[in-house]
Amino acid sequence: MIAALLGFLAVFGLAFLRVPLAVAMSVAGLAGLGLMRGWQPAYASTSQVIFETGFHYVLSVIPLFVLMGNFVARAGMAKELFNAANAFVGHKRGGLAMASIIASGGFGSICGSSIATAATMTRVAYPEMKAHGYKDTLATGAIASGGTLGILIPPSTILVIYGIITETDIGKLFIAGILPGIVAITCLCLAVVFVTWKDPSAGPPAERFTWRQRLTAIRGIWGVALLFGLVIGGIYGGVFTATEGAGVGAAGAFLFALLRGTLRPSVLLDILVESTRTTAMLFMILIGAMIFTNFINFTSMPGDLRDFVLQFSPNPIMVVIMMMVIYLVLGMVMEELSIVLLTIPVFFPVITGLGFDPVWFGILIVTIVEIGMISPPVGLNLFVINSLLPNVNLGVMYRGVWPFVAADIVRLCILIAFPVISLWLPGFMG
Repeated sequence: MIAALLGFLAVFGLAFLRVPLAVAMSVAGLAGLGLMRGWQPAYASTSQVIFETGFHYVLSVIPLFVLMGNFVARAGMAKELFNAANAFVGHKRGGLAMASIIASGGFGSICGSSIATAATMTRVAYPEMKAHGYKDTLATGAIASGGTLGILIPPSTILVIYGIITETDIGKLFIAGILPGIVAITCLCLAVVFVTWKDPSAGPPAERFTWRQRLTAIRGIWGVALLFGLVIGGIYGGVFTATEGAGVGAAGAFLFALLRGTLRPSVLLDILVESTRTTAMLFMILIGAMIFTNFINFTSMPGDLRDFVLQFSPNPIMVVIMMMVIYLVLGMVMEELSIVLLTIPVFFPVITGLGFDPVWFGILIVTIVEIGMISPPVGLNLFVINSLLPNVNLGVMYRGVWPFVAADIVRLCILIAFPVISLWLPGFMG
């Protein structure tokens, strides 16, 4: 246990010194393995992790979904989604903030990245909200929380990685995210209602659209609906696997961007470079976390943590709640993908041993990770928005995001209390 704690302290210390997290975890994991098992086995184990991760066929879904998301972002689909949502709810108090959340959900259905969703919606929705006199607290809070939907509503890179680690059907995990995604949008919109009820000046109503304008706006999102139906419908119907679906989605997004005339050679090069950079970042974090996990597994920490959690096993649901509390605390100080990679090998056997469904637990993990992405002080989405809006103080964003964090915690409680929300649609799959 002491060795594991020293390992975590080493990771935090290196990260504090601005060492990239992937490098910090790799160094701490390799050093820990070398001191505990000897340097030769440590080098052999590390090289094996790097090789297996790089050549894992199922992981090819990650660069394909990243590429798909970048194509649809450049094709202007996010703007159309926002316009369609705005046409129906923009005239309400806080309506533009709700529109940004709904549009984020739609964009998340064709982009598996929370960061990309938050960045895209910042460019699309924030100028509109500022033009209508929205306070920065509500505007940035809505965009940051809506951005998290990118990793819940399929496709989702976190669900892919969870599925690979736990050997859970990725197709079922994708389908399981649909209804919880709708619950998430509803809870976040209710948070906007609460904020504007307390402070009506935070989100003044915008102009009302006619039904003719609404129908025109709806027709503008046919591309998103077609792409989502093609990828998720194909996976749900068993036409192709999640990996094949990612390839189909990337090809479809490429065609949409091409037909819309947005793919000049320089833009295409930018998309490919950005997709490569994002994929490399994800794989580096994945490899670093796997090396560190190998070290942790040789300490007594997994057993000690398991024993602590199993104290609550007479009431199994309390085990789940304790795990969620641990994730909530970790999410405030650690990067979300690293948390998943470090904790799943410890917690997953406990969950399956208690008879819980791994698909349901996967949705809970993504939900708690979403909360971490907007929880101060290490809310990644907040930093993404801050980098695009340097004039907005980070403290303002911290204040604005708390109602949405509360809404997400309520949503987590709903999903724990009613597993059927996550399991109903996957139940129809073979």
